[in-house]
Amino acid sequence: MSLFFQVLASGSKGNSIVVCSSKTRVLFDSGLSCKEIVRRLEKTPVNGKDLDALVISHEHQDHSRGCGVISRRFDLPVYLTRGTLENLPPQVGQLAYSQVFQTGASFTIGDLKIHPFAVSHDAGEPSAFVIEQGSIRMGICTDLGMVTQLVKIRLQQCQALVIESNHDVTRLMEGPYPLHLKQRIRSRHGHLSNEEAIELLKDLHHEGLKSVLFAHLSETNNHPDLVRRGFQKLSLCQEWEGVRFEIGKQNEVSTGIELA
Repeated sequence: MSLFFQVLASGSKGNSIVVCSSKTRVLFDSGLSCKEIVRRLEKTPVNGKDLDALVISHEHQDHSRGCGVISRRFDLPVYLTRGTLENLPPQVGQLAYSQVFQTGASFTIGDLKIHPFAVSHDAGEPSAFVIEQGSIRMGICTDLGMVTQLVKIRLQQCQALVIESNHDVTRLMEGPYPLHLKQRIRSRHGHLSNEEAIELLKDLHHEGLKSVLFAHLSETNNHPDLVRRGFQKLSLCQEWEGVRFEIGKQNEVSTGIELA
């Protein structure tokens, strides 16, 4: 058994991740246009026509922008919560068909078992996910303003993690954003800072952890070098030597990662 994932886009302007086994191919979030997602999929082992389903974490456009067109073009089911479905932007248009799930209730797509769980974010009913294929387990957790005990419990024992590292606090507070937006980002319903992402990682570390990808970096309030400083400190510690660290990119497809 093996599980493969590749980040098509990660950042404030659009997010999308393809996750697949040998039998099942699922797109998690579609925050780019259908045309751009199809173009980026050409740089992965998966074509648009090969997809089995879309899973949407929440309704914000940087996660949902292309889901309507993609679902109609490839006749795909879109899995999402009731709150996300009811709050999708009008420009998303009609979905080919929707499959509503509840946070806390697992569901399957092909041979992938998906465990959605609630996160704290200013959206209708946002979710993060743990994806399992046999004994392989990975987590996708972005767009959350705080790390709850539930987040820590659900992400335990994952071999791979995609976690948010949205902003550097100093860069945010001294940057050009208006005060109300700074307060929103730093709130319990906003986004995780670099420091908070590292603290979460420390709580989740175990011998089986193989890969960590830092996601959803703000182009204005963060920089890959700032994120890199955080995980370079970890990589100097012996217990982190076997962990591969990556940073998701906004404008290009990230390197694919296979778990076996």
